[in-house]
Amino acid sequence: MRERTIASHFARAALGGARRRGYDYSSLLQQLGISPELLEEPRARIAPEQFTRLIQGLWLALDDEYLGFGQAPSKPGSFAMMCHAVIHCRTLEKALNRGLLFYSLFPGAPRLTLNREGDMIRLSLDDSPLWDPDHFLSESLLVIWHRFGSWLIGQRIRLEQATFSYPRPEHGAEYDLLFSCPLEFSTIQSSLLFHSRYLNMPLLQDERTLKHFLERSPADLLSRPDEGDSLGSQLRRLLSRDNARWPDLDAVAAHLHISPQTLRRHLREEGTSFQELKDQLRRDIAIYHLGRADLSLQQIAEQLGFSEPSAFHRAFKKWTGLTPGAYRAQEN
Repeated sequence: MRERTIASHFARAALGGARRRGYDYSSLLQQLGISPELLEEPRARIAPEQFTRLIQGLWLALDDEYLGFGQAPSKPGSFAMMCHAVIHCRTLEKALNRGLLFYSLFPGAPRLTLNREGDMIRLSLDDSPLWDPDHFLSESLLVIWHRFGSWLIGQRIRLEQATFSYPRPEHGAEYDLLFSCPLEFSTIQSSLLFHSRYLNMPLLQDERTLKHFLERSPADLLSRPDEGDSLGSQLRRLLSRDNARWPDLDAVAAHLHISPQTLRRHLREEGTSFQELKDQLRRDIAIYHLGRADLSLQQIAEQLGFSEPSAFHRAFKKWTGLTPGAYRAQEN
């Protein structure tokens, strides 16, 4: 089970435009099983499917795919029409240029541009006209265009760099889930950098696959983690396959054919640790089961490798700010 949970920050940020518009979203949160108390806890997490439904619900309620953050609204269906406009292009380059041209036809739409830098391509966003205090729309646009492009060619576009026109935020540790590449903050523009070889690749999708894609996208693109090639992402996939036994660091290092010291050093360079990755995965598995009420608290504790339910309670409260019982009560 590799399902990553979403930090409560992103749900609070997504609601910013609705608050600005004076929309009362309390009934929407109740319908989705998201309590206001859960959202106000900085360490709390929500399930990806809840986040997807939250974004879709806000689009419909606000009649705006920009969720109230743009200079002008983007009518629901605009993203789908853009997809239909590009799906018959021969290459990714033609598709991206046509897609960006589509949005440039709308006054007040955020401006994205593609520029060559040697062998690299930079997708840049001018976010200066946006009312976006938490940078939710800015980050969402970069994530969506990256993952949409990857979907079109049937493989992940490896990012070489992501830059942001604002200082590193408090939730900066979450950016590995979004971009999985080296990050730079307080730059001139927000942008993504990737190799130009991807632009010549043919599109592998068609009208049939697009229909299925649009059932949940682009909201689903935001809630899905970036299955990147960082060591942290590799370890999460490895632990997900073998979490019944929860291998220790030495066993994982042996599996990767490197020394434990080298593994620790590489993880340090990525700003994480083996214990942190393991705890994040255990947290996400716990939230998955707490939201479904399919296992008792003791069964969840045993599955996560805790010898005593009390140890699970302490760890879960440290991870999320709530006890497992309180979390389950708010989710159900």
